[in-house]
Amino acid sequence: VKVAKEVDFGDTQLWTRVNSLDSPWALDDLETLVGEIGDRLDVIMVPKVQGPEDIHYVDRLLAQLEAKAGLTEPLLVHAILETARGVANVEEICLASPRMQGLSLGPADLAANRRMKTTRVGGGHPGYLVRQDPPAGDDGPQYDGARDTYQQDLWHYTVARMVDACAMAGILPYYGPFGDIKDTVACEDQFRNAYLLGCVGAWSLHPVQIDIAKKVFSPEPSEVDHAREVIEAMGDGTGAIMLNGKMEDDASVKQCKVVVELARQLSERDPELAAAYGF
Repeated sequence: VKVAKEVDFGDTQLWTRVNSLDSPWALDDLETLVGEIGDRLDVIMVPKVQGPEDIHYVDRLLAQLEAKAGLTEPLLVHAILETARGVANVEEICLASPRMQGLSLGPADLAANRRMKTTRVGGGHPGYLVRQDPPAGDDGPQYDGARDTYQQDLWHYTVARMVDACAMAGILPYYGPFGDIKDTVACEDQFRNAYLLGCVGAWSLHPVQIDIAKKVFSPEPSEVDHAREVIEAMGDGTGAIMLNGKMEDDASVKQCKVVVELARQLSERDPELAAAYGF
């Protein structure tokens, strides 16, 4: 409340997270926020959302508090996916209210709720891997030889399901926190996985992660140039063509329009990106 009253955020949205709905403080949080700074707040983040009933409760309560405070613009709701039940109900959560702005993955609480055997906050785990098949020998597979291993992504399923649910509902998916502040390389990898799967952003726990997120969630200029080339080449309604040795068709154009539209939106806020993208 103090920050909202003292800081001018301009056209940057102000979000705040409240306590979970099963705590004794969530109601006080919402009453205080809407009553004192409802006209400055944009999005309220609700942790540990279990199902659509949680969103229904927040939606109805916000409507009452907004009326009491005389607000004319509805506050939006962002749900944090942190429980197995929440993941199981993710589609219903996304559709639970027109206030829904998006979802974020909360990997640490989700790991604990699922009884996953990791103590990390997001990121991979060296024990979660696949192993190369044993090489063949004259007497069959040679199980005692050296074999390569490949670390896998613990969060691929959950992020992909969250992205699909958000896309279905027309809201926005975000990756959550990456806890190892010093491991900027792995942080970038995790953020990029989320970006490629369809997330629009990620949390930053430390200033060093801000530039990583800005880099990862902004398409490369070469990618934007390629997208423009495909759109221009297919602009006359041609069904399919070969371009630079690759097949491009109507689905390619749709993909490329996603990239170009993202570049346009980023260019409106960042002069350096506008110059890099040619906007």
